[in-house]
Amino acid sequence: MKFWKMNGAGNDFIILNNMEEHLPREQFPSLARLLCERHLSIGADGLMVVDTPTDGGDYKMLFFNSDGSMGEMCGNGARCICRYGYEQGLAGETQRVETTAGLVTGQRINQRQYRIRLNDPTIMELDHPLPINGISYPASYVELGNPGLPHAVVPYDGLKDADLHELRELGRAMRSHETLHKGANVNFFEIIGEDEVLERTFERGVEDFTYACGSGTGSVVAVLTLQGKVSGKHVQVHNPGGLLMIDVELEGSRIRNLYLTGPTNIVCQGVVTDEDLTL
Repeated sequence: MKFWKMNGAGNDFIILNNMEEHLPREQFPSLARLLCERHLSIGADGLMVVDTPTDGGDYKMLFFNSDGSMGEMCGNGARCICRYGYEQGLAGETQRVETTAGLVTGQRINQRQYRIRLNDPTIMELDHPLPINGISYPASYVELGNPGLPHAVVPYDGLKDADLHELRELGRAMRSHETLHKGANVNFFEIIGEDEVLERTFERGVEDFTYACGSGTGSVVAVLTLQGKVSGKHVQVHNPGGLLMIDVELEGSRIRNLYLTGPTNIVCQGVVTDEDLTL
């Protein structure tokens, strides 16, 4: 079984081409849990499966978190899979990728930089406070696509120097908050300059902080644009794994297009030989 290991701003993924491997879909969750386990296998935030398109795209992207749960979409994963599609000859410099949350279009900028149009926001609640242990934390709630990929957007002063243990516990509590009916990725952010934001994301399905979250970054900037706190043009978002850029196009007070741009990295290519794997 051939695989690629890629990362987009530190958000890392294992990619399998099921148009070649022909694995039954019911095996993907257990395969994700095994292969994504760091130290015991290849290790990654998620598993992405490339499969035959069924709705007019160049190919289909199935995304599984490291705990085996299926994700609606993944922004950094989509950027990586666009590069995979280009490098493997599945699409040209413009890609149409079918995801569970809807069609995502991608654009090759250069060898390593890729830009995607994220799924449109289907839910935007700019005022969605999250009460935790008697404290009401200001937050917004966003879903991208349909079914929507859920994100809580939470301002956090002093994020750069925050105690990671405390922040992790807060993220864990918010991630499955009772007011979020299907849980959410929790995106803590702080504005650090004009059109410049710092972000840390506690991801649902990984159950910890990741080095970056592309759809979360898009959600943060979408909220801040609607609140008038950033311009929505070339907004720079600093994640632990690198810099991502967001562009927002508005139609009145409605987001019409949401673009994510950032780096990709092909870490390695090989054959899975994990002896714990049984297919």
